[in-house]
Amino acid sequence: MLHSKLTHPKSIVVVGGSNDVHKPGGKMVENLLKSQFPGKLFVVNPKEERVQGLQCFSDLNDLPEVDLAIIAIPAKYCLEAVKVLSEKKECRGFIIISAGFSETDDKGKELEKKIAAQVIKVGGSLIGPNCIGVINHNYSGVFTAPVPKTYKSGVDLISGSGATAVFLMESGMMMGLRFNEVYSVGNSAQIGVEDVLEHMDETFDPENSSKIKLLYLEVIKQPDKLLKHAISLIKKGCRIAAIKAGISEGGMRAASSHTGALSSSDIAVRALFRKAGIVYCSGRFELITVASIFNYKKLKGKNLAVITHAGGSAVMLTDALEKGGLKVPALTGERAKELEQYLYPGSSVSNPIDFLATGTADQLGIIIDYCEHHFKEIDGMIVVFGSAGLFDVQNVYKVLNVKMDFCKKPIYPVLPSLINAQKEIDYLLAQGRVNFPDEVVLGTALAEVYQTPDPSGLKIENYPIDTKRIRTILDRNKKGTYLNSFDAFEVLDACEIPNSPIHFIKNEKDIKAIEKVIPKPWVIKVSGPIHKTDVKGVTLNVNSDEFAMKEVKRMLKIKGADGVIVQEMVKGIEFFAGAIKEQRIGHIVMVGLGGIYIEILKDIRSSLAPFDNKEALKMIKRLRSYPLIKGSRGQKGSDEKVLANILIKISSLLQHFPEITELDLNPLIANRERINCVDVRIKIEA
Repeated sequence: MLHSKLTHPKSIVVVGGSNDVHKPGGKMVENLLKSQFPGKLFVVNPKEERVQGLQCFSDLNDLPEVDLAIIAIPAKYCLEAVKVLSEKKECRGFIIISAGFSETDDKGKELEKKIAAQVIKVGGSLIGPNCIGVINHNYSGVFTAPVPKTYKSGVDLISGSGATAVFLMESGMMMGLRFNEVYSVGNSAQIGVEDVLEHMDETFDPENSSKIKLLYLEVIKQPDKLLKHAISLIKKGCRIAAIKAGISEGGMRAASSHTGALSSSDIAVRALFRKAGIVYCSGRFELITVASIFNYKKLKGKNLAVITHAGGSAVMLTDALEKGGLKVPALTGERAKELEQYLYPGSSVSNPIDFLATGTADQLGIIIDYCEHHFKEIDGMIVVFGSAGLFDVQNVYKVLNVKMDFCKKPIYPVLPSLINAQKEIDYLLAQGRVNFPDEVVLGTALAEVYQTPDPSGLKIENYPIDTKRIRTILDRNKKGTYLNSFDAFEVLDACEIPNSPIHFIKNEKDIKAIEKVIPKPWVIKVSGPIHKTDVKGVTLNVNSDEFAMKEVKRMLKIKGADGVIVQEMVKGIEFFAGAIKEQRIGHIVMVGLGGIYIEILKDIRSSLAPFDNKEALKMIKRLRSYPLIKGSRGQKGSDEKVLANILIKISSLLQHFPEITELDLNPLIANRERINCVDVRIKIEA
């Protein structure tokens, strides 16, 4: 919880404030004065007597007691300032905008730790260092511009980057987005993005708190806290969108298993966000666009009407919507013919509804009414209306404004003429509306919002696995290595995960005894090497003892071989299930098309463990290859419930044994009768 002296101070001191508004300390004072902070405002600067009309103290020791200190002095002086303020002046709120700490070098990192320790010692709260500050209804404690006017209906922004916070505010204000509170946490020496979200959750007031939260994260230090409070806020009626930066090359790992090779920080973050119900955004404009969508009525279905006088924009928008899984259904029948009579010749009502460049405000109103009342298949509307500069379009925008209030279905305005229709757009924004200047960005963002599931929570659906047996298996294996094939299959048995029994041999002569226990045809695989196919260590459809002995003899010579495995040959669709332990976030469970296609097609879906059966089924149904499971074109499918049960059993295994870092069940052979795992790899942490 953030200290009240940070969020609602009655007195503020700017340490390092000056008359030069082109410096951070001077701009900070100017912004505090412009925002008409209602409490007492002090400045400390040994070089000034008065700062922007305020009395200036030359020494911190001369200050009266103060609630909040905003510090804008060189890093090397900050610790002493914090000590004086916290021990002698009862200060409990600190915002350090100065740089030169952990982002610079080890010396700066150590100094940052000491400052945080001092603040924690007195029970205070520290934002920063290396941040732009805080904006709320009480004060505008930032040294940057623009400083948005605050609205209770505006969005809350929590950012790990000060510059990004500025860019987001600029972009949002241009589109008409309003802000409520802004927190730039900088290096997060004490308080990070997750802590501010926790504060917003614990102080949430349904009448006065913002119901839209935007996050920019560079590091997720406390995923459990993020998950807990995001779920809590969403259940209270909030909507959350976030960017997580740093998910590319730096987030990838070199791994020998399929799971590890497929996994990335991006997959892990998406799984975390999906579990929390957070809309995943890839960049600033997408985040601002999602926040703008949150300002409109919620889209309750996937069918949209595209209403426009610009054919090209309509085509691009339709492409973006359908690529994201939304639909622009054709409008036909008597009602469509009836609507066409109200429009100019040449107009099209098939959807997109194109009422031409000469279309009027009255015609737009009629089209919207038909979509609202008569086209029952339509769940929402997007209106693309700009101006060629020939006439005033304010009447069109007035109709839009009225219809957005009275229609139950959401209406999203795309007003791209930022020069020709600037006056008219300004009118609409002044009504509290938000504009979407780019139709493709809107289409992509709207699809992402619609596809983001409600929070799944932290429900655990445990299967009765044999934990004692598994503990014995794991304890007898060397840490940091893969279990041998025999032990890995024994773990599957202990979890009651269906599998094809293996027969492990070290001599080709042992083949004679196998026929009595495993019917032909066989699969013969080398044991030892991780990627068996790469070393020619897999032979299928073995029907004769002679050929089997030849293959066993050959495979035993493969580098790294510790034996050979013989199994019954099972036919069906090949799927994959696995898990990877992500640093800080936890275990990410994945499912997808398997066999040799896993790394080529990469048709996988993931979820953060633990999860329940409902979430497991959602993972499966989101696969592009889901029709193969259901069965298509005369081909028999498989039982998706059995596959979901396997995912639940994996989730249970990982909850009991968090030392498992990688798990591969590949392939799982699926047919109508059963799903069997025919190969498994399990790695335990060092």
